[in-house]
Order: sequence, then structure tokens, then C-alpha cells
Amino acid sequence: MRHPALVLAAVLAAGAAASAATPAPKSSPRINVEQLQPKQLFPKVPLHVEYTVEVNKLGQVARVRAVKASKNPTIDAITYGNALQSFIRTPDGHVVLGTYKLTYDYDPKTQRMHRDVQLVRAGGVNPNAKGAAVDMMEIARHNRNRTPPPQPTAAVSPGPAPSVNIKRLPDLPQVMKSQTPSPSSH
Repeated sequence: MRHPALVLAAVLAAGAAASAATPAPKSSPRINVEQLQPKQLFPKVPLHVEYTVEVNKLGQVARVRAVKASKNPTIDAITYGNALQSFIRTPDGHVVLGTYKLTYDYDPKTQRMHRDVQLVRAGGVNPNAKGAAVDMMEIARHNRNRTPPPQPTAAVSPGPAPSVNIKRLPDLPQVMKSQTPSPSSH
């Protein structure tokens, strides 16, 4: 009986001495975020995506007419979201109503995406049309309470119902004023 207790005391004493002898850490080293990025996930081939879009009087993309997709569905989804949120205006801030071609070109050497805008045809669009992103947000707000909650899968069985009576829980002022026993009194 005495031997395990002595071993335990020796281990605890050695641990305390080792932690006391350890110097305090210096400032944390700088982390190069570029090295941490999973570069192997980037596409290895050049990609090209084209969208034909309509622009309203504010310069917002109101609708996507046509898509020439790339062979990478992830890049297609990213560029489609970007196209829907785009504003197309002249350098001085004016809007030319019409149909535009948005092109996205991915360069695997630089791992950068280049976007280009070209006017296909001026006019012929609804100047008062809602922007596509605004329209999608309104639909989401309208439907937010209609979405059913996710159902648990068959592999995960629900646990027992909580046995806490919420009505009996103390409120914050009660908790702050209550006396808790100190750890040394045990």
C-alpha cells in the first residue's frame, strides 16, 4: 500500500519541479498563412467560364441568361455566385442598360481568377428589374419559416429527453448572489 503512494508522490513532485524549471514561453512565432493553405485542392488546369447577364438601372445583375460552364463544378458555383452579386458600371459610375458577357479565367500558375466584362448589346432589358441577389434574399426571407427542421438520420439514434425542468432553473441575479462553498472548505 505504501509503495504506490510513494511512487505517486514522487511523480507529482517531479512534475511540479519540471514545470517550475520550464522557462516562460517567449512571444509566439509568426505563422505564414500562405503555407497553410491546401494548395493541392486548387485546379491544375486553366478554366474558363462565361455568363451572359442582364443589368438593371442600378447596374446590378438582374438575371443570368446563359452559362458556358467549365469542367470544374466548384469553380462554376463560385463564379455563378459572384456573377449574381455583380454591379456593372462605367469607370465614372454610370450605368449602361443592356446585356453583358462576364468571363472568368482561372490561371493555375498564379492560382488567380481574372474577371472581364463586355457589353454585348445596349438596351432590351427591364430597367426596373430587381437585382438577382436582392431577389434571392427576399425569397429566402419569405421562406425561412417554411423550411422543415433537419431530420435525424437512421444511423444516429436520439438520446433520452433532457430531464431538466427549465422552470426551476435559477435566474442570473439569484446565481450571482448565492454563496458557493470555497474549494478549501472541502
